[in-house]
Amino acid sequence: MRLATLKVGTKTEGAVIGEDGSAHLIGMSVLDVIAGGPAALARVRDLRGMQAVPAGQYTLAAPIPELTKNIFCVGRNYMEHIAEGDRAQRQDVGVTEVPVFFTKPPSAVTAPDGAVPIFAHVSTNIDYEVELAVIIGKPGRDIPAERAMDHVFGYSILNDITARDIQRLHGGQYFKGKGLDGSAPMGPWIVTADQIPDPHALGIRCSVNGEVRQDGNTRDMIFDIPTLIASLSAGMTLEPGDIIATGTPSGVGYAMDPPRYLRNGDNVLCEIEGLGRLANTMREEDRAVRNVA
Repeated sequence: MRLATLKVGTKTEGAVIGEDGSAHLIGMSVLDVIAGGPAALARVRDLRGMQAVPAGQYTLAAPIPELTKNIFCVGRNYMEHIAEGDRAQRQDVGVTEVPVFFTKPPSAVTAPDGAVPIFAHVSTNIDYEVELAVIIGKPGRDIPAERAMDHVFGYSILNDITARDIQRLHGGQYFKGKGLDGSAPMGPWIVTADQIPDPHALGIRCSVNGEVRQDGNTRDMIFDIPTLIASLSAGMTLEPGDIIATGTPSGVGYAMDPPRYLRNGDNVLCEIEGLGRLANTMREEDRAVRNVA
């Protein structure tokens, strides 16, 4: 089942998306379905009596548009990406013994087909990273790897937009360079775990203006999903709706010779087998203060 958040007129609605692109409004948010467990999921599987919205009469928001906490992200989780990064930075860090975690704030979330801002006064080295996103359904702490997949609700696509120059400016610390507003396009929906027999065997690809830049497979993750969940949950509770972005394959812009960063108007398409297509356009933003009441 594909669960999405729609904008229909002035309303934001949770919905089930059919294979033909039509939607059925479910009367609750996607986060409510995730938190409601098997009972809530069973209710939304029965589409009888639900309002139908034809394809073309809605727009997609991010599947969980308002997060309750930061997105958990994994760095250096594909061997070829590690190698290209080490070459580009003239270093030899290699594979770490445990996963590398960092986070992106809720303000980073961007909708499918939405514009991803470029703040040129802050960064001129904006890069892309297509990633498999794991959505936690069942809460837990100190989750053993052998039971970790029981805690997975479903999967989505996330583009870990990164300001490489800011990342290096702050000593290689990931958060600031990966936490700018709009730097986490996500979607187009969440596919429930029962629809993905093996999340470790999915083609994963990113194209810029139609040119394929990244073309890999999730089987190449160094730390698999059970290992990531077990490591992340050690001493820390994972909750329904938590998102874990599992790392990116090789082909990122900063590792090219010369580097090829994203520019105003670039179209970025992220695709993962069985999960759909996440398309966004880069848009340069004016330097301005955002007023907050």
